[in-house]
Amino acid sequence: MTLSLDRLERRLGYTFQDPDLMLLALTHRSFAGRNNERLEFLGDAILNFIIGEALYEHFPQAREGQLSRLRAKLVKGETLALLARSFELGDYLRLGSGELKSGGFRRESILADAMEALIGGIYLDAGMDAAKERVMAWLGPQLRELTPVDTNKDPKTRLQEFLQARACELPRYEVVAIEGEPHCRVFFVECEIAMLSEKTTGQGASRRIAEQIAASAALIALGVENGHE
Repeated sequence: MTLSLDRLERRLGYTFQDPDLMLLALTHRSFAGRNNERLEFLGDAILNFIIGEALYEHFPQAREGQLSRLRAKLVKGETLALLARSFELGDYLRLGSGELKSGGFRRESILADAMEALIGGIYLDAGMDAAKERVMAWLGPQLRELTPVDTNKDPKTRLQEFLQARACELPRYEVVAIEGEPHCRVFFVECEIAMLSEKTTGQGASRRIAEQIAASAALIALGVENGHE
């Protein structure tokens, strides 16, 4: 590591009072016996708390399971590694020769661990308020773009769970037309639910796809989703 840490501090938006803490946060276990693993452990706990508190306040109607999924999305290794790359953090890591040769400065797990270690270092350096301010500056924009809806589930499942949570009748799907030759048919489906005055429609190469599209249209009509997921 030959680059000045001042540049990294400017990118992070934080200047360490104790430079040794920053250096430790950037030290991988392959480099030295005293490394960033303990700081990473601390930073992981602090990050989960800060994001958990922010989600609790930002989504007052969200259930525990929804909050847990949202938090996992924000604190997962991929998200932290992307953040680290935006700071060009890999250029500042202290790695052993083996990790350097194998490209450890680009490895997602190493970058994510270093970000957590930096959060732990900021906490020890200046306290929880400083750590929270930086975490929210880094991840706040992503948090505000999230929705409590579990987009990992398909539209039919999301619609069914939405209606069940409100003790409403389940949706009814009906194939209203099938067009095209047997090898390239198009299915037209209508979705009817009591909460909407009009049926929603969907079309696709199979009945299942058409039903999913109709369910997605129903979620948008209900105002549950905005159509930009």
